[in-house]
Amino acid sequence: MPPAPPHDETIADTLPRRGVNGTPAGAGLRNMQQLIELRWIAVFGQVITIMLVHHGLEIELPIHAMLLVVAGLAAFNHLSLLYWRHKTRVTDTALLVGLLVDVSSLTAQLYLSGGITNPFAFLYLLQVALGAVLLRPLSSWIVVAATGLALTALTLAGSPTELPVRAGSGLAPSYLLGLLLCFVMIAILLVVFITRIGGIIRERDARVAELRQRAAEEDHIVRIGLLASGAAHELGTPLSTLSVILGDWRHLPTFASDPELLNDVAEMQGQVERCKSIVTNILLSAGETRGDAPVETTLHAFLDGLVSDWRTSRASGNLAYRNDCSENPGIVADTGLQQMMFNVLDNALEVSPDRVELHARVDGANLVIDVSDDGPGFAPAILERLGTPYNSSKGRPGGGLGLFLSVNVARTLGGRLTARNRPEGGAIVTVTLPLSALSIEEREDDE
Repeated sequence: MPPAPPHDETIADTLPRRGVNGTPAGAGLRNMQQLIELRWIAVFGQVITIMLVHHGLEIELPIHAMLLVVAGLAAFNHLSLLYWRHKTRVTDTALLVGLLVDVSSLTAQLYLSGGITNPFAFLYLLQVALGAVLLRPLSSWIVVAATGLALTALTLAGSPTELPVRAGSGLAPSYLLGLLLCFVMIAILLVVFITRIGGIIRERDARVAELRQRAAEEDHIVRIGLLASGAAHELGTPLSTLSVILGDWRHLPTFASDPELLNDVAEMQGQVERCKSIVTNILLSAGETRGDAPVETTLHAFLDGLVSDWRTSRASGNLAYRNDCSENPGIVADTGLQQMMFNVLDNALEVSPDRVELHARVDGANLVIDVSDDGPGFAPAILERLGTPYNSSKGRPGGGLGLFLSVNVARTLGGRLTARNRPEGGAIVTVTLPLSALSIEEREDDE
């Protein structure tokens, strides 16, 4: 009696589990990993089966020819392992070719070890099942046709090896044992393989759901940006009018002779200028700049300026600032990044007016900024849905958009924003950004 089943894997860990930029490897690549692993099982199974049949059951087999087929299958699998190690995408055609090689190997082994009378001929069902699970409909039918032709050829061609099957006295015990082993192998391999494929499909579906959620969030951001941009344009004209009127008032005799009124007008002018600055930042964040070039600065200067501007605009001296960045590379100042950090600091100040701390450091190739507070911390439901729009415990309309926009700005820069509660009370929001996304060289290459 003959070989064992062809196909699939044992060392999937040596193949890439992740694709480009650290994203999970595609379903096609994972399926190819399964095929390679199952094929190694087939190689070792065939060697063991050939030896047991030839020496244990004392059935004369063309052992050298059969081992040569096994060696060819092993060589093909090793080349497949090397070829797909650095690939990130597997086509349906590549999977089909792999299965057809397995069918050809099984056909050669069956021909050498009894042909159609070999009980392991039922292993063709395993090939058909794998094709139905892994391939598109047309390719699956190609596998069905190939196995059908192989069985027909084995029936017509005969075999150089005769197995003890006697038509008049029932089936030989060795044939019955082969049938039993074949059934057990097919059942075990199908359960293991299809269970793994089911896991890959579930992982793919979860990834697709995540991408759809991200697309919906980005669409939401676009709408918010359009709304903010429109509002900023509408507010620009009345604010400019107010600024001109207040400037005229300061020169009127009525106001010039009354220091208290003059101070009130100056305060009003300051607030109008602040509103105009906010409108300008909204337009900058929406990409509608006035032709201003990006500002080249250094990491330390950017962080120091960020803290200084926030303290000045919020009139808050309760921000504890610690800069432990060991490096000071040149970067491009990003208005979106500044606004993102302002949102995080504003949220911390709102729940903890007495103390907010900003700690910046460089961890490997990343800039890490921790913003901590002494507030009540995040509710579990908020942490679970961190970064989704309107995810807020403040109970007011539009709440939660600041953190939502901050998460997406960090994601756009290739980083991430995470949050957690501290054991001693309060919360920490951590912004992690790759320094390459902020460096001057990277921006110039992008442009």
